Amino acid sequence: MIAIANGMKGYLAEPSAANGAAIVVIQEIFGVNAVMRAVADGLAAQGYVALVPDLFWRLEPGVDISDGTEAEWKKALDLMNRFDIAKGVEDIQASIDLLRARDGVKTVGAVGYCLGGLLAYLTAARTDADACVSYYGVNIPAFLGEAASISKPLMLHVAAEDGFVPKPAQEQMIAGLKDNPNITLHRYDGVDHAFARKGGKNFNAAAADLANSRTAEFFRHHLG
Repeated sequence: MIAIANGMKGYLAEPSAANGAAIVVIQEIFGVNAVMRAVADGLAAQGYVALVPDLFWRLEPGVDISDGTEAEWKKALDLMNRFDIAKGVEDIQASIDLLRARDGVKTVGAVGYCLGGLLAYLTAARTDADACVSYYGVNIPAFLGEAASISKPLMLHVAAEDGFVPKPAQEQMIAGLKDNPNITLHRYDGVDHAFARKGGKNFNAAAADLANSRTAEFFRHHLG
């Protein structure tokens, strides 16, 4: 883990052949765990400097759990309920700033999952990130008023059968975001929340491959 700002640390994955871009990987409710580190490692393999900030550091530094047990779920939901979203976005901006200061980094994007999916949306609205991707973000409809502030590219991946984002909320998102030309929304039929989390109970390889290929092309195009 490397120091980012204040007392916050993060997991850094560095490419063997850098492409001049960096990406902040925004955690789910399970902390900087093996799933998030694997995402960062995968991005590094594509040439990006990838940083996973420990956004729960104010509540409990070093959270690293999974969705495998009831106790872990209970802890994750408690952390999510106590998490300060505004402070989290500030921490993401600090992570972006750290990456921009690195030699050779010209552009910085962000990708987030679940809670991180909401934060990726807010990162697009509130920070200077160059491009953002949100996977099955929870509670975005509560922040649709910020859509007008999004001036850089944002892509959202929405699970049609998301147990945490019911159909009416999905329709609110579609209606609330459609007038911003910087925003692209893809909805995946027949899949549930966290369909891209390898090893998770809702993992769907076909939908994950499609979403991940769209994300890869999006970042290639917008981060250079």
